[in-house]
Amino acid sequence: MSPRNKTEELFGIGAGSELAPSVRAFRTTLMLAQKLRYAMDERLRTDGLTTQQAALITAVTAMGKPSLAEAAAALGSTHQNVAQIVAALVRKELLQVEPDPADRRRKLLSATNHSAAYWRERDAGDFAALADWFGGLSPAELETFCELSDRVIARLDDA
Repeated sequence: MSPRNKTEELFGIGAGSELAPSVRAFRTTLMLAQKLRYAMDERLRTDGLTTQQAALITAVTAMGKPSLAEAAAALGSTHQNVAQIVAALVRKELLQVEPDPADRRRKLLSATNHSAAYWRERDAGDFAALADWFGGLSPAELETFCELSDRVIARLDDA
């Protein structure tokens, strides 16, 4: 039995699933997310990074100088979990923490120049891997996939 068929059998997903459509969609999305995260973790492992750490750097870069609480909210994670990720990234010199000039008790996060240089070097390879992973879908199918996923994410954000 191939790994794909085994996953489908174990979780009741795939063509011919007898699950309610929303349950099948949830399990399919969960399995996809887990497989994508594992695959990216494998790519990042040689540099001692994880997908969660990369996601935090992405969020911090996009947000400018968020607080720890703002970064945790962006990732949909706990303050404690993100604090642990931040500590690891500070040790790796990929993030820095500085006091907020307006409220010295609050800490702000920012990506370092070292972080920017690191991602510039590896982005092309990671983007090629992503293109390969989603290579079974046409551009139109990818657009539909993103639109449908965005709708579910928006609904969860509104809940």
